[in-house]
Amino acid sequence: MTRIGVIGSAIVGQTLAGGLKKHGYDVRIASREPAKLAGFSAKTGIPAAAPSEVASWAEALVLAVKGTAAEAALREAGVENIRGKVVLDATNPIANEAPDEGVLRFFTSPNDSLMERLQKAFPEARFVKAFNSVSNPVMVNPQFPGGRPTMFYCGNDAAAKAMVARIIDQFGWNGADMGTAAAARAIEPLCQLYCIRGLTRNEWDKYAFQLMER
Repeated sequence: MTRIGVIGSAIVGQTLAGGLKKHGYDVRIASREPAKLAGFSAKTGIPAAAPSEVASWAEALVLAVKGTAAEAALREAGVENIRGKVVLDATNPIANEAPDEGVLRFFTSPNDSLMERLQKAFPEARFVKAFNSVSNPVMVNPQFPGGRPTMFYCGNDAAAKAMVARIIDQFGWNGADMGTAAAARAIEPLCQLYCIRGLTRNEWDKYAFQLMER
């Protein structure tokens, strides 16, 4: 059983942690104040602990924090604790400024991405971008009339991508490997597109992306 630690204790982290446990992984979730997750742990059976403790224990990690806090969260988890490990990166580079007519503002440029910055900051970790382009209500085994939606992912390490691809499949998505970490420049802005209807219509669980091929 693979041990996966989730860095990020808000709703996205909790949702992904619950999905991983549902599909047979040994899961722990990290928080600076683990006691705040007592109710979540009691309900799900997923232990909560400090970031460094969770990262040290885990064989792979999920990063599910605010983009502005992503690098600091990994440093708090410990550089030695993430070295060589797969990091499923579900973050987005959302700026602190308010959205513009429903369009989120990013602190990255079109020729840059948050995951590339994280990969550069932690070169020995094995980052894979995924689960950043959908809201938490439909992250785990969504049901849509049109069948399985598409989860776009990318990263530099083939074995790391293969592990994440298995999770994507278990979570009820069709994975679409878009290549190396540079593809995060295109995948991360899908969050902006997805969130327009969420922010303007309060529709967070009605749709997902689907790649159609012929």
